[in-house]
Amino acid sequence: MSKPNWNFKSGDFVSLVVLVLGAFIVLLPLFVVFLTSFAPGMVSAKDLSKNNWSLANYQAAWQRGKFLLAFANSTLVAIAVTAFQILTSALAGYALARLKFRGRQALLLVVLATLVIPFQLLVIPIFLVLKWGHLINTYGALILPTAVNGFGIFLLRQYFQTIPLELEEAAAIDGANRLQILWRVMLPLARPALVTLFLFTFIGEWNDLFKPLVFTTRPELRTVQLALAEFQEQFTNNWPLMMAAVTIATVPVMVLFLIGQRQFIEGIATTGIKN
Repeated sequence: MSKPNWNFKSGDFVSLVVLVLGAFIVLLPLFVVFLTSFAPGMVSAKDLSKNNWSLANYQAAWQRGKFLLAFANSTLVAIAVTAFQILTSALAGYALARLKFRGRQALLLVVLATLVIPFQLLVIPIFLVLKWGHLINTYGALILPTAVNGFGIFLLRQYFQTIPLELEEAAAIDGANRLQILWRVMLPLARPALVTLFLFTFIGEWNDLFKPLVFTTRPELRTVQLALAEFQEQFTNNWPLMMAAVTIATVPVMVLFLIGQRQFIEGIATTGIKN
């Protein structure tokens, strides 16, 4: 049996140390949050022993924070926004990548320009439009303002350019039109980019506090982040209970990212590489 080769170069060893140190710095606060959430009563994480771990904080946080409705609202909004963004980004990205028309580069510059404008600067005109359309205090106010995103358009446009043009030409010879080529050829090959856009959009919407805070006042439209903010105001001094609520709000997106991390990394690594 051959022995594994453990010959590290100095540069590789330094990179490994930096990566381990970076992972430790990033994961330490999460570990403290998770550990504190199991502390009973007002016990701190440093006083927690193997004999007094408790799940009571999770049960209390779930009931007092009314997270069931908040989870349903956040899931609905995040899925709807993600679906809209994938649809609009795929159509616009394909048009900018493959179709030849006058003003294409100018339109691409306009799309890129939207990336540097903070959403907060647009809140007043968006609020007025939503009010004109009688959408304030509705799910539409949480979904429509971010249904189209310049980042998604640019991401898919860049990825579509990495796909060989010969594949589209072969599909066109077989009688496929533009929409059929997009649906049957381009999108299956662009799965890493689609997963990347899905994760970015879903996690961003799940963690969004600004839109629910500005565009809604009805308790039945509370999202997870709004419920978490209200929960923290009520239980400022009860750290274990607060950490349990934070864990409840964080675990779903962490699990989602872990499931799609391989496609996410591939999508980020290959986007922008043109054949």
